[in-house]
Amino acid sequence: MIFFLVLGFTRGSAATIDLVTPLDKVTIVYASGEYTLDSLTANLLADDIQRITGYRPRVIDDIDRAAGNVIVIGSRQSALMRRLGDPAGLRYLEGKWECYQLKVRDHPLKKITKALMITGSDARGTAYGVFDISGRIGISPWYWWADVTPVKRSRLSLDIRDSLSAPPSVKYRGIFINDEDWGLQPWAAKTFEPATGDIGPKTYAKVFELLLRLRANLIWPAMHPSTKAFYHYPENEKVAADYEVVVGSSHAEPMLRNNVSEWDKTTMGDFNYITNRQKVYEYWEERVKESRRLHAMYSLGMRGIHDSGIEGVKSNGEAVPLLQNIFSDQRDLLKKYIDSDLTRIPQVFTAYKEVLDIYDSHLRLPGDVTLVWPDDNYGYIQRLDDSLENEREGGAGVYYHVSYWGRPHDYLWLSSTHPALIREEMTKAYEMNARNTWVLNVGDIKPAEYNIQLFMDMAWQIEPFADSRYSRQHLVNWFASIFGKKYAPELGDLLWEYYGLAFERRPEFMGWSQTEPTTGVTRTAYDHGYYGDEARQRIDRYEQLAQRVMKLDATLPATEKDAFYELVRYPVVCAALMNEKFLYRDKAMLYANEGRLSAGYFAQRSREAYEQIVKETKYYNSGLAGGKWSGIMSMQPRNLPVFKEPVIDIPPINRPVSGGPGADWQASPEGSLSAGNNDSPSGNGDSLLSLPVFDRTNGQQRFVDIFLTRPATVAYTITTSQRWIRVSQTHGILSPSADNCQQRIRVEIDWAAAPAASQANGQIIIRGPGKELAIRVNAERDGAGYISIFAKDYQKRTAAGPDHWAEIDGLGLSGRSLELLPLKFQSPVEPSLSAKNRPVVEYSFFTPRTGPAVCMIYTLPTSPLNKNFGMRYAVSVDDGDWTVLDAKTSGRSEEWKQNVLSNSAMRSVKWTSLPAGRHRLRIYGIDPGLILDRILIDLGGLRPFYGLIPESKISGASPSRN
Repeated sequence: MIFFLVLGFTRGSAATIDLVTPLDKVTIVYASGEYTLDSLTANLLADDIQRITGYRPRVIDDIDRAAGNVIVIGSRQSALMRRLGDPAGLRYLEGKWECYQLKVRDHPLKKITKALMITGSDARGTAYGVFDISGRIGISPWYWWADVTPVKRSRLSLDIRDSLSAPPSVKYRGIFINDEDWGLQPWAAKTFEPATGDIGPKTYAKVFELLLRLRANLIWPAMHPSTKAFYHYPENEKVAADYEVVVGSSHAEPMLRNNVSEWDKTTMGDFNYITNRQKVYEYWEERVKESRRLHAMYSLGMRGIHDSGIEGVKSNGEAVPLLQNIFSDQRDLLKKYIDSDLTRIPQVFTAYKEVLDIYDSHLRLPGDVTLVWPDDNYGYIQRLDDSLENEREGGAGVYYHVSYWGRPHDYLWLSSTHPALIREEMTKAYEMNARNTWVLNVGDIKPAEYNIQLFMDMAWQIEPFADSRYSRQHLVNWFASIFGKKYAPELGDLLWEYYGLAFERRPEFMGWSQTEPTTGVTRTAYDHGYYGDEARQRIDRYEQLAQRVMKLDATLPATEKDAFYELVRYPVVCAALMNEKFLYRDKAMLYANEGRLSAGYFAQRSREAYEQIVKETKYYNSGLAGGKWSGIMSMQPRNLPVFKEPVIDIPPINRPVSGGPGADWQASPEGSLSAGNNDSPSGNGDSLLSLPVFDRTNGQQRFVDIFLTRPATVAYTITTSQRWIRVSQTHGILSPSADNCQQRIRVEIDWAAAPAASQANGQIIIRGPGKELAIRVNAERDGAGYISIFAKDYQKRTAAGPDHWAEIDGLGLSGRSLELLPLKFQSPVEPSLSAKNRPVVEYSFFTPRTGPAVCMIYTLPTSPLNKNFGMRYAVSVDDGDWTVLDAKTSGRSEEWKQNVLSNSAMRSVKWTSLPAGRHRLRIYGIDPGLILDRILIDLGGLRPFYGLIPESKISGASPSRN
């Protein structure tokens, strides 16, 4: 189970210690008089053993009162461990950060039969060792926060091999509770902690326990206007101190101050360091004095109230000297009240939003301060160290989001950031030496459970994640630890598909609306008329996913139902419903324009999807876990248009309904819903409709919809003029019922039976009451209106020294991408350099005729590694000149907005005259970190689309992995 994997080395053979048997009942002994946390974790471990066995071990602080088998807990410097501990282990732990030793000793004292020694290099190291044991006996870190019920056992024994853990990969690892207005705060205030009426010490105690079970050590507390400041409740400080958690504050809250609730403009004046320096200084000084009792991390610098720009300056040039003075004053306070050696005080500066521009205007950051790089709020780290920054003793860190409020659109409801993206970005950060501080913006904690687990496991032990395939395995391992090995593979597949669908478009983005400013919902960009009905295929994938979830839910024991609902059912089913709400709405409006009787049915399906989201959310807040989570889940944070009930204004059916039986039904071939392809069906049978051209390169399966235009029962037959035209059925009956008022006929070409000529024509004839419809079929054996290529399906890739294209599993719309590696601090590369010294990946494709073409290259919208890089690559065809492209975007441009909403960045090359025949496309890597996803070559037949166009069938395309 991944969360309990220990990075370290082992010695000797495994030893067995009985914890609970009919004859043995373990006692837990903790070192007295040292850390409150030792007592807390000792008692939490006793509770964990009770959850498994029903027996709660005795917890004491005097080893001489113990007998039989014992668990001994303490840090290396405690008298207890010096008395009983392993001398070699104690020496190893000296000076280490958050490490621990596990060792079983026989008869360490006269009355002790066996002792499981859990020795930490420090207080948190000891706690991590204790929770390692909790994990080994079957207690999930999410036992409380996600109601994960352990398997009950009457006997409990452990096989323990002597082990010493290595220091964590990242020094400070934690979460930022943010945008808590719709979940954590109302739940805490009304359900969990009504005595406080807020997120207070009772809630934070649960948060801190979770952090330690996840082997994290840092909190940025909740700070929205709905929540009183962390320091408003003195007991919060005590709880943090007891749990040995490092308390910091967000990028917008310097010196541990919550400006939103603690700065009172009416009594304190403007939050302006130019005009009101003394008041601001005293405000910071007060908190520094107060925080001396805590493990604290201080955010330096200054911004405006609540995530706004610094007050009193009109330009970056004015902001730089002001911030230099602020740094000096803030550090003087730390030196005066905390420690004269500033290098012993954790300090961070987060270059978030406009602060990054100020930093780039030659701001001099003290060398011992950690420079924290943010992502762009959508999972793509904006920048990392260059070679000079990498020399700073304070090191670097990352502030990363899996929940966000802001433009172009919030995603505060469901947690859907793809694990493969988190793995790629955070391993990149680690490789670029951002290893001091990792902070994850988790919103309300729920429902971001897995994203949090993944992030913290990477921060604890990064090494397994060097292999991109481990992302998926980690997900399976996590489910195995919660629901057992029987269900884990299926659950891993389900959630991987869920994340993949959301990577194409998050549920919160399905309204095609935006925020800041807020715009109304519009029709989605998914095509209903081409590519086999892009929208229908997405609905089908989600519906199949939801059906699999419900089938699994029915097989689970009652004890696992709550955890399954929280971790799987609610997010997957509600994501499916959100997609149905919008895609069925679009179908209703499009089909109404064609006069389809089914338009009303799809309108109803859209409304039902919304109503089911309401129902699922109501259960989350009332029925789930006996009402434990009442108020934690909002299906409409910020009340944005995307969350509202669908408004479906079906226009009057513009097709005549009078006349004989021929007016009862109609047929619409693929492409009819897209403007400019076919004349609208007239209803009189005189017009000859056409399916889009079939070509062997893309091997399309197309469709024809046969539908009622008014309530009737219609029998129809289908024939084809040529044997090589294959249809999925030859007859059928339409009736007014919702599920039978239209039927979809699949059409394919049997290329083995088709004429050898380059082009062939035929017809599909549909006969029904009152009319006969003929639909033209055109097939081009060697034709292609476009070529779709996935980056992973190359013919050849060639490295240039250490520079190479590496396959990244699970990442991108195509499911596997190519990333240019290795990562570098400094770039010696210029586009003018010879192609011979650049890594190249090659693709083969065929064009049936000479003509113009447009080559579109899709990369992920990653940011340059640092200011010395772009997102450059070069493209050439048939050994011609190469064209340099750069996928870098600027600021929060409209292009950037669309890129992060779709997780794609596109650049194109136009070829004025591409000869007929086989071609070789080469893509040369220039800037490391570039991620290549897919390629589309438009030969004149590409239609508008949103998602992933199926890959073309290109002969000789089996890749050579060299």
